[in-house]
Amino acid sequence: MNQQNFDAIKIAFFDIDGTLVDMNKKVITPRMLDTLIQLKQKGLRICIATGRAPMTIPHFPGVDFDAYLAFNASYCYTKDTDIFRNPIPTSDVQTIIENATRIHRPVSLASATRLGANGKDQDLVEYYAFSKQEVEIAEDFEALAKEEIYQIMMGCYENEYASVLNGVKGAKITAWWSRAVDIIPANGGKGMGIEKVLAYYHLTKEQAIAFGDGTNDIEMLQAVGIGVAMGNATDDVKAAADDLCGNVADDGIYYYCKNHHIL
Repeated sequence: MNQQNFDAIKIAFFDIDGTLVDMNKKVITPRMLDTLIQLKQKGLRICIATGRAPMTIPHFPGVDFDAYLAFNASYCYTKDTDIFRNPIPTSDVQTIIENATRIHRPVSLASATRLGANGKDQDLVEYYAFSKQEVEIAEDFEALAKEEIYQIMMGCYENEYASVLNGVKGAKITAWWSRAVDIIPANGGKGMGIEKVLAYYHLTKEQAIAFGDGTNDIEMLQAVGIGVAMGNATDDVKAAADDLCGNVADDGIYYYCKNHHIL
């Protein structure tokens, strides 16, 4: 990378789990918090791009993010306005629920304002625990399934993917953990969300940098000028990235930004 690439950066996108926050410690470090604040003070726009729902995105003290790409960017918004809404087709939501029931898997549905499940298993419970959440059973699950659903979460191994998506046209699986999946719109993903946010701010791909660690971050890293994989990223993410930084546990993003004079 030459210095000119970094001089052009006007906006930065960050995954949360495994990128901003160590999944073992589950808290952001003071140095990483200060990094976000300094980037903002330098005039960069900073954005969250996560598989999490809006209501489970953590608040980082003193950090004012410009945009949020929630549900793997199926729902992108600022604190003042919606940028992009891309729900899963209702017919596909119903098909996925039926498919999951056949293989004895509960599902959790995410609308823009709430999460609700039709049951829970150990994989789903532990998946929610990553974001310090508990699976909430919805008594009105059938009614919830008819609302705009942006993401479906479920415990699921790779050998179950085909069964879950049988007969489904408008949704796809994305995953960053081997025991669970996020199901999002077929034309969705963090890459699409970044395109929408860049257009909203009248910025180009070359003016953007992104940091991620999981398979669901690959599209994001390829949608920006400089896609950086964490030291703790999976091998497929590292292979897709333009560059690498240190481990999340070692404040890899801080040192990367410092070394490349982004801070």
